[in-house]
Amino acid sequence: MMVVSEKNMTIKVTPPTKGLFDLMIFARHADSQDPYNWVCSYQIQCLEPQNGEKLPENPFHFWGLHQKARDFGIKESSHQGELLVAPQGTSVLTLQTSRPLLAMYELVHKDLDDVLSKKCLAAQAEEEKLSCHILCPFQGYYRLSVFVKDLGGITARNVANFLLRCLRPINQNELFPLGLSMHCGSGISSASHGLSSPSHSTPIITSKLGKCNLTFHIPADIEVSASLSKDKVISTKYPLERYILVTHLRAKVSVCVVLPEAGVYKVGLFRRSKEQKDFVHVCDYVLRCFSDPSWPPFPRVYSLWRRGCVLLEPRTGLLQEQSWVHFRVKVPRANQVVVLGQQKVLLQQTPNAIWEGDVFTGAGGTQIKLAAKFSQHCSSLEVILTFEVEGDSPAPTGCSG
Repeated sequence: MMVVSEKNMTIKVTPPTKGLFDLMIFARHADSQDPYNWVCSYQIQCLEPQNGEKLPENPFHFWGLHQKARDFGIKESSHQGELLVAPQGTSVLTLQTSRPLLAMYELVHKDLDDVLSKKCLAAQAEEEKLSCHILCPFQGYYRLSVFVKDLGGITARNVANFLLRCLRPINQNELFPLGLSMHCGSGISSASHGLSSPSHSTPIITSKLGKCNLTFHIPADIEVSASLSKDKVISTKYPLERYILVTHLRAKVSVCVVLPEAGVYKVGLFRRSKEQKDFVHVCDYVLRCFSDPSWPPFPRVYSLWRRGCVLLEPRTGLLQEQSWVHFRVKVPRANQVVVLGQQKVLLQQTPNAIWEGDVFTGAGGTQIKLAAKFSQHCSSLEVILTFEVEGDSPAPTGCSG
């Protein structure tokens, strides 16, 4: 193992067998592309070899930080030297940077394939810091290689190679979800897209209750959407999109997530401005819950659920049959808000602009729709939210809504 800094070099040798070995050292100027020149040789006599695990291959030849890491924008590493230890199968590497950089990571182990390797890393890129959260599903030695490039750059340079030793691997069911981007958590990407003051700066959120609420401050011309995904859904009745609700307030966006079952989820955030037709990706979060959550879904959301709309009551999309439910909702610019079920209920607007009223759910198996009229000159109602009525009793024929 060779570790090179600006002014010195260290080589650690582990002879594979008993015997006499020749160690030959070659060097060249750091900026040169000429062939290496032989500098010196040592003879190493091994009387008794160590029977340790073979180290992973390293095609980049050096370990630790590159000797010109500062020129590439890396000021220092959270780990001195070349060895990281993950006693419980997890580790975090942070690199302080002198300028904003983007990073990619490669994790190598003799039992790790490419697909599984992608589930072991979660990368965060901030203005002056790069972070990589690492999960180790196998015992033994790993190579973690780091590649960086400037914003807008094309070529990524190998700036570090760390030897990672895992003493006790984690369960493979606890690995990160597939498809994480290089922008996890808040950082360069979220700031450049207008999302500021994040409620959660770290990319990994662990919740015992199986729910969380992400918030950002956003400009008035920005719209945010979100997605929820999981590699293996076991027993969810409703699509995962029903378990995430985005609420736009005056200068803030709230992304509320509830989980239908235990596991590891990816929360993707997207944004678009008034001039854009399509949403663009901003960043990802990892949401972990290993208790036994079973939250009901939110109501189904339609396109008119936009800035200023707030669902106060009920917060669940599943309503009990034959029961009274109090509705409270904010719908800006609405002239009329109604609930359509077995009966049509006109909600009343309070002085603080909340539409509210009591609604009888009726029989199970029916839908209840929240609808609004946005113009006095238009008689049609437009659906904003849809709720399901739970229960075993059959719905009567001819019900409205």
